[in-house]
Amino acid sequence: MSFGAIISASRSSSDSTGTLRGNLHFAGQTLVEYQARQASLAGASEILIRVSSVTPGLSQAVDRLSADGIKVSLIRDMITLVRDAPRDRDMLLIGDGVLAAQSYLDALGQIDGNALLVSDDSRASAPFERIDAGQRWGGLARVTPDLLFGTLDMIGEWDLELTLVRAAVQANARRITAPQDDLLEGRVALIDGQQHADLVGQGVVARQPRAGTRTGGAEYYLLDPLAGLLAPVLMRTQVPAMQIRVAAMVAAAIGLVPIELGWPGVGLLLMVVALLLGLVADRLDELALRARSDGWVALVAPALALVGIGLVGDALPAFYLVLLLGLIMVADRWRRVTGTRPWMIFTPASAVILMLGAVLLGSIGQGLTLAMLCAIGSAGAIILRRLPE
Repeated sequence: MSFGAIISASRSSSDSTGTLRGNLHFAGQTLVEYQARQASLAGASEILIRVSSVTPGLSQAVDRLSADGIKVSLIRDMITLVRDAPRDRDMLLIGDGVLAAQSYLDALGQIDGNALLVSDDSRASAPFERIDAGQRWGGLARVTPDLLFGTLDMIGEWDLELTLVRAAVQANARRITAPQDDLLEGRVALIDGQQHADLVGQGVVARQPRAGTRTGGAEYYLLDPLAGLLAPVLMRTQVPAMQIRVAAMVAAAIGLVPIELGWPGVGLLLMVVALLLGLVADRLDELALRARSDGWVALVAPALALVGIGLVGDALPAFYLVLLLGLIMVADRWRRVTGTRPWMIFTPASAVILMLGAVLLGSIGQGLTLAMLCAIGSAGAIILRRLPE
């Protein structure tokens, strides 16, 4: 059954600036934007963000989410909520400043009917709202349309979050209990200030597994592990992924200059740096729960690296090699290499590193020949893997 989501974002943080909890920086974006992306990943078809006032930060977050295809809107009063909330599906409620592991949102997204994320009463769960003598609310709930609109009819003040939770408790909602370890390690947290957000964010980044759609070749075995080390550092400094991607383009473009001036080794090294920065940008998007960019912007740096290889070879065979590598690059980036082992994919970084070795050894011709054989073998492996048996 499809469902929507309501995210509360109206309470101020404990910081001296009085910033809203939802506007705290988290994983390269605002906290409420990250919560919305989590809800969307869990299956929410539309997201309503409950606010007391519309701030520039909230408006920009809505714009970014909408640009990524996530249906989201801001709700300022009860009348708007009654009008916009869907009456034919459940709603996932996310508390103000609550950060829970994606697995908990996914679990609530698969349950039909009323459900609550709870934790046993302890020192670790003290920041959360008590719901009975032994448990506290963990900040997530799923409510049916009957419970939601029945509660809205009874509310005299704009205190939706706690009133809905109490109504769900009275309706004997199913309870999912978060272990105490998850509270202590930040898998379920009530974020109240920027310092706390940074601490929880570091834990989220450290626990996030490597994506299964990573590229192959030298990118997979050499550059991607380095990107995995650099991306969390850059995320903590709040550097946007797009700035890193632009830096990758600039580094690749600058790398063409020394190649033209007769210093191919320096140019190829800059190409390696550019390709590394592109992977860092991919990793930043992944950590922020954004879809990986597969448009032309993501292909500029690798394409310039291929141009650099063509300039180093400076011969017709080098042009053919660049065309073949370009086809493999697009197939890899657009996930058309399903079933092909990473070492079988001759990626731009693989070719750049091979040609860099050839330049250092003074065997550019032999390097081009070897690169062409590798590219042909890679293309053959991709084609044969996709043929029906």
